[in-house]
Amino acid sequence: MDLNNKAILEMANKALTAGNNEGFLSFCTDDTHWTFVGDKTLKGKEAVREYMAKEYLEPPQFIVENLIAENDFVTAVGKISLKDENGNETHYSYCDVWHFREGKMSELKAFVISI
Repeated sequence: MDLNNKAILEMANKALTAGNNEGFLSFCTDDTHWTFVGDKTLKGKEAVREYMAKEYLEPPQFIVENLIAENDFVTAVGKISLKDENGNETHYSYCDVWHFREGKMSELKAFVISI
């Protein structure tokens, strides 16, 4: 299946919001590298899997306001809501810059702030 990078990200996010973390991870390279600017860096699919198990107790809810693609990059700007273990919801604004390699998400640089 030959999909463009925007479509790949949209499919990955659809899996994530459905609670299918493994489905999301199938769109990532094994050596995926995620940097949350000013916070933490995750190296490798297993580190991302552990992060998702801890942070996505319930599937995150996204509102994508802009999705911009050029060459091997896709930038997503929007809002995300996450619930903690007590059911309290926190809302964030985000700007994710994804780098793609051979049709998979290989790197993320995420700028996330609580709103």
